[in-house]
Amino acid sequence: MARKFNFSAGPAMLPTAVIERAQQEMLDWNGSGMSVMEMSHRGKEYMSIAAKAEKDLREVMGIPDHYKVLFLQGGASSQFAAIPLNLLGDKASADYINTGMWSKKAIAEAKRYCTVNIAADTSDNGFTTVPTQAQLKLNPDAAYVHYTSNETIGGVEFDYIPETGGVPLIADLSSSILSRPIDVSKFAMIYAGAQKNIGPAGLTIVIIHEDLLGKAAENCPTMFNYAIHAENDSMYNTPATYSWYMAGLVFEWIKERGGLEAMAEVNKRKADKLYSVIDSSDFYGSPVAINARSWMNVPFTLANPDLDAAFLAGATERGLVTLKGHRSVGGMRASIYNAMPEEGVDALVAYMQEFEGNQG
Repeated sequence: MARKFNFSAGPAMLPTAVIERAQQEMLDWNGSGMSVMEMSHRGKEYMSIAAKAEKDLREVMGIPDHYKVLFLQGGASSQFAAIPLNLLGDKASADYINTGMWSKKAIAEAKRYCTVNIAADTSDNGFTTVPTQAQLKLNPDAAYVHYTSNETIGGVEFDYIPETGGVPLIADLSSSILSRPIDVSKFAMIYAGAQKNIGPAGLTIVIIHEDLLGKAAENCPTMFNYAIHAENDSMYNTPATYSWYMAGLVFEWIKERGGLEAMAEVNKRKADKLYSVIDSSDFYGSPVAINARSWMNVPFTLANPDLDAAFLAGATERGLVTLKGHRSVGGMRASIYNAMPEEGVDALVAYMQEFEGNQG
């Protein structure tokens, strides 16, 4: 059976080459006679897998030596609590930029531990834009500034990195990490759930400046303490070993394709093709401001919502699946992460044009 083009927001497509490599190594990794899923995380075989994955991620992203890379569990949502528990120090408040559902969830959790200053809030326009730098009302005494670089549900993405005047900048990059080059040194901490551009669900990456370690609150659970995980090379407990291994294969795949510069070229081209067909007629529409449009998550609507069901049914018949928009916003959403091949976007564009021709 041919693989479908899966436009899910996550868990999302994995590169076919990565899945085939994992299939080949499923029963016997590198002559060990064991599946990676069966290996002790303390054994030399698995330790080599883990070390190579971190090395490749550092190389791909250009992560400076004075940043720790942690391979954790609990999803990005666990970081909503871990961040204030680790980073408040002697401060009483933190700044949060509210641009969508994931920002809102991070804010709600942080309010359990500190005073939250909403530095900007785009809810009044339905989360269809991002605030400009000039619109950010930052507190110079804040412990940190938190923002979500790309809101998966609304398809809203920052087109700049906020300047914080020296206050540590924390970024949820769950749905944009590895899609293009970024300057890691501009951030105090980056975190991302794996199930979009990194690998299968079950793994969360944290990239954190060493200076932020060792400041956890006394009531911070051990499993949320970044310093503990850094001291134990992310193996204080049994990690998500198979997800870590799969992430390593994805990092290798990105390197083989030319790194993040090459990924950015393809991702920009994919997004441009999809937005072009949306903008080329009145049959489709995008609710998101042009400067805030995501490369990774493309929501769109049909002028006549009564045609939504027919559109989705026709797409499924053509192997274009998981295009229904999030229940909170409706319409359609095409998530086109790294592993979505360009021919998948081409197939979607061709179908959209065909559907408009038949129904428009």
